[in-house]
Amino acid sequence: MAGLEINLVVPDLWQQEAVRALQAGRDVVVHAPTGAGKTYIFELLYPSLKGQAVFTVPTRALANDKLAEWRARGWDDVGIATGDLALNLDAKVVVATLETQRTRFLRREGPRLLVVDEYQLIADPVRGVHYELSLALAPPGTQLLLLSGSVNNPQDIVEWLQRLGRDAILVRHEQRPVPQHEVDLRNLTDVPFVQTREFWPRMIAKALHSGLAPILVFAPLRNATEDLAQAIASAVPLRDPLPLSPQQEALAGKRLTKLLRNRVAYHHSGLSYAVRAGLIEPLAKAGQLNVVVATMGLAAGINFSMRSVLITDTRYLAGSFERQVQPDELLQMFGRAGRRGLDDSGFILFTPDQPRLSFARPRQLKRATQVDWPSLISVMRGAAERGEQPFGAAVELTRSLFSAQKVPLGVEHSLATGAKPCGLWVDAERARFVRRPIIEILNSVEEWEPRAELIESTLGEAFLRENERWISALRQPKTLDRFPIGNLCRLRERGIYGREWPLATVGASDAEVQLVKPLRKLLQRKSLPEEELRARVTESLPQWSNGGVADQFVRRGDLLSVRIDFSSVALKAWRDSLGKALSDPPEQTALPLVCRGCPELEHDQTAEIVASPASAWRWLGLVEADGKPTRRGVVFGFFQGGEGLAIAAALEDERYPIEDLVFDLANIRAGPRFAAEDSPLAGRLGALCQRVYERADHPGYLEMGVPVHYGAGASEIIREVVTHPSGRYRLTSDALRHGDVERALMEWRSLLRHLAAAPDLEWERWRALQAAAQELLSRVASPAFFDFPPLLAAQQRRFA
Repeated sequence: MAGLEINLVVPDLWQQEAVRALQAGRDVVVHAPTGAGKTYIFELLYPSLKGQAVFTVPTRALANDKLAEWRARGWDDVGIATGDLALNLDAKVVVATLETQRTRFLRREGPRLLVVDEYQLIADPVRGVHYELSLALAPPGTQLLLLSGSVNNPQDIVEWLQRLGRDAILVRHEQRPVPQHEVDLRNLTDVPFVQTREFWPRMIAKALHSGLAPILVFAPLRNATEDLAQAIASAVPLRDPLPLSPQQEALAGKRLTKLLRNRVAYHHSGLSYAVRAGLIEPLAKAGQLNVVVATMGLAAGINFSMRSVLITDTRYLAGSFERQVQPDELLQMFGRAGRRGLDDSGFILFTPDQPRLSFARPRQLKRATQVDWPSLISVMRGAAERGEQPFGAAVELTRSLFSAQKVPLGVEHSLATGAKPCGLWVDAERARFVRRPIIEILNSVEEWEPRAELIESTLGEAFLRENERWISALRQPKTLDRFPIGNLCRLRERGIYGREWPLATVGASDAEVQLVKPLRKLLQRKSLPEEELRARVTESLPQWSNGGVADQFVRRGDLLSVRIDFSSVALKAWRDSLGKALSDPPEQTALPLVCRGCPELEHDQTAEIVASPASAWRWLGLVEADGKPTRRGVVFGFFQGGEGLAIAAALEDERYPIEDLVFDLANIRAGPRFAAEDSPLAGRLGALCQRVYERADHPGYLEMGVPVHYGAGASEIIREVVTHPSGRYRLTSDALRHGDVERALMEWRSLLRHLAAAPDLEWERWRALQAAAQELLSRVASPAFFDFPPLLAAQQRRFA
């Protein structure tokens, strides 16, 4: 076929069957072993493509590899979308990671053909929700081709697609093109010239001596791959060293160059993209390496096969956690044994304590326990804009997910029973509301009503309850018991009680009045002119009487007294619905008013209150009571995982400078490698998230209040890389490698690109962040943009 320089000249029958079904407009789910030629189905279809095809792969590395492979094959019209890179997006074929297509599917737009390689990721605890919802949202005009060899129940996927109204079939092929055999390393002949006592180098030397090279060895840790590769190269003498060009040596560095000359390499995420994709992988594909030692965590990104595979451990490190190798992961790793067109057999090497073929088996697919919150909230936003019930739109979408069981959001009962006076739609929120009794007070007309706010009132305004009725506070003598000054009296013009306090005796001929004993102590005088006394008393009386004021001065015979009015004395009281200030009213607990006539009262009082996505959305401030997304929710819906939560929280803090935030975004996906062991959640953005989200845990979105892949320290590294690009390698150490810095840079660029391409919002800080992201993207190139040194002529002649 013109333009297809591939080893497969005549398609197998199962490949032809898949192509015919696709040409007939059907969706196809392909189950075939690793290396059987699943991708060839798409390559056969390529010349007859009508419209755009998007070929999705699990990792950026595989996407870059496919792009290079197909362009080298003469496919000029190929683009790429991996978040970090977005090139030629209108091309006939776009290689992509599936998450990059999410926004397109939310708009109910899509390519003519969507290919999902390794679709078993539907069951992945982190990425599965994105895979599942992307397939559910794919519009009817988008044809689907799903590829995997690691699924035990592919028919369930077909049935799911059929439930969605798609015309889907299963094409199944069980036979490997290169059969595999197990080899017990203990039974191989010992090699006398091996110069080591280390177990694995001796075992691998026996395999090499037995003609089982090239060998792909999986080790659990990055340092373990390097140490093992070094031990193998030191233990096994080589008669035909690998020639390397000066450019290749400069790229590899001294240590790796020495290993490569011995036809040994290590392969892990700490290596730069250029070293992995531009040197080690091309040499491995060309058959130039006898042994490649790779980490298990990077197994999904390996796109080359070798004659033999050895797995040295059943555990490996993923981030900060140790993981057990799963049976379907073993299946993929073992699937790299045997090169079609080169090997008659592939070999699985083992010892009694290591995994064997019988340990590997396909995964029984079942959906993850959570749902894709951002996508659902995006759908809810669209529903709200159309005047539809937002929660209803989300529930309708969950019915399209890969599960025969219902996926509860926590609003199903409320949707079934309709709007209620409380205005609440989240089932748990309704149940909590009705069980949170209100406090009622007996109001001024002897009716029970909800207790309102506690106000600052006065004795003159307040009412007290006496003998089962409300009476003005100052019309009750006991009210003045708290003021031990003078004698109780009636302020007759006011009709209220006050106090009368003697001040002085007045003589007929005296110029000054003689103060009573208590007043002498206060004024430090025995006598005063009457007018001065009246003025001094008027001024100081509020202080002496705890707030009372002079109402009038009176004389009884030769005794001058002042009558004190306490009407303006402050008092805390409850304001009733009639505007009356009530002091210490009778109280009772009762149902909220809006619940009393509700037909769902009994249900809401007895229903079990369980955690649900909808209640979490309400707690996180993502949606209103009726499901309409808040501004925070809208921002959250633009992203995947918990990054939208962090970005929204930072934008809401007006004190957070955009020029700092745009770099701090690098921490969101950085993981643990950049942070000090005692402060992985540090940094301004991490501290803000923990405060705003109260260190909450929401699987897949927040851990201790920060996005699940958050790692402090990356922002400082990225800022330094942007400021001094040529000095990026000075930032590395034994723990932090070139590949780690590059990965952080690519994740950061992916987030910036996502930001820059996101919809507009009427929010000044959002627009400022988008502009800052766009500006940095124009200045900072992707590490994947690298001119790889070409293979030498001698390297293109297959060695093993």
